[in-house]
Amino acid sequence: MKPKRECPWSLTPQEAVKLQEEWRWEVKVEDGPRPEDLRLVAGCDVSFSQARGMLYAAVVVLKVPGFEVAEESTACLPATFPYIPGLLAFREIPALLSALEKIKSTPDLILCDGQGIAHPRGMGIASHLGVLFDLPTIGVAKTCLVGKWEAPGPERGSFSYLRYRGRVVGTVLRTRAGVKPVFVSPGHRVSVDLARELTLYLTPRYRLPEPLRLAHLLSYRFNRQG
Repeated sequence: MKPKRECPWSLTPQEAVKLQEEWRWEVKVEDGPRPEDLRLVAGCDVSFSQARGMLYAAVVVLKVPGFEVAEESTACLPATFPYIPGLLAFREIPALLSALEKIKSTPDLILCDGQGIAHPRGMGIASHLGVLFDLPTIGVAKTCLVGKWEAPGPERGSFSYLRYRGRVVGTVLRTRAGVKPVFVSPGHRVSVDLARELTLYLTPRYRLPEPLRLAHLLSYRFNRQG
C-alpha cells in the first residue's frame, strides 16, 4: 500500500498542530462501506519500548466474513516525536507507514487504535491515516480524549453519543456485555453511526474489533522480541 499524498514528519509540536488545523477540512464524515460490502479489513497498532526508544508497528488484514488472516506486517522505527496527547499521529504513523507499505492488498476499511474526529482539532490518528490513503478509517480507543458522554447500557450493542463543542463526534459502544465500552469515532469516509455499526460487526467476541485485537497482539510480540 502506498499513501496518496505526502506528509512532513520532521515538525515541532507547534507545526504539527498547525498542520492538523489545515488538514481537518479534508476529512470526510459520510456514509461508506456497509458491513456486507467488506471483504478485507486492516487493523493497525503501535507499541513503544521505553528501554529501546523504539516504536513497533503492526498491521493485520483480515478476510471478512470469517476473520481469516490475509496479510500481516511489522516495522520498527525510533521514536523521534514526543508523546503529546492529540499529536499521536506524528509519533506513530511513520512506523505504521513502513508496515503498511509491505501490505500488497488494499483494504476496504482500516481500524486504528486511537481517535478519529473525537479529537481537539478533529484530526486524530485515524483521520490522519484516512486522509493520507483516502480510505475509510475508524478510530477505536479504550479511553476518551475529548467530549461528554453517558455510560451505555450493560448489554452488547448498547451505545451513547459522544459530544464535543456541540457536535456529535462519535459513540461510546459496549462491544461485550458487562465489559468496559470503547470510544468509536469516524476517521475518514465513514459516518458516526456507520462507524459504530461496522465496529460492532467486526467485534464478534472480545472487547476490541478482531483486526485491532490481532494487530495489538502482533505488535506486543514484536516488541517483546526486540
